Amino acid sequence: MKVFNDAAEIAAAAGTTLGSSEWLTITQDRIDLFADATGDRQWIHVDPERAQEGPFGTTIAHGYLTLSLLPFLGAQVFAFAGNLARVNYGLNKVRFVNPVRVGSKVRNTVELMSVEDVEKGQRATLRHTVEIRGEDRPACVAETVSLFMEGGAL
Repeated sequence: MKVFNDAAEIAAAAGTTLGSSEWLTITQDRIDLFADATGDRQWIHVDPERAQEGPFGTTIAHGYLTLSLLPFLGAQVFAFAGNLARVNYGLNKVRFVNPVRVGSKVRNTVELMSVEDVEKGQRATLRHTVEIRGEDRPACVAETVSLFMEGGAL
């Protein structure tokens, strides 16, 4: 895991791959809990019997479930020492390239694409590539934008 101690270390890491998370198994229980939380109970996600006859042969994770795993998986890749805070600023681009079938294992590889100084600290663009074990194409590629701030003051 890459631990950043200060703004200079973050800036120096721009343009580098920070690493990859551990593999995480996507269970039907996780999919069902996400469906309950969001109200998205489409049968391709929550009805295993019907999904067997569907386009993927089984249930699949919601694209937004995959996207919502970025903080959890990213925390296995990088962290901040001391009093450095990170705030989500937005997304530049998100693509759901390949469905995540129930039982699949996924991991997140994080690249720190760019860092720029802003009034409150630094604004960083990170590319997250959520891979599916055994698949040629990733599940999701997302560019996130975060604000990094000393002391955490907005």
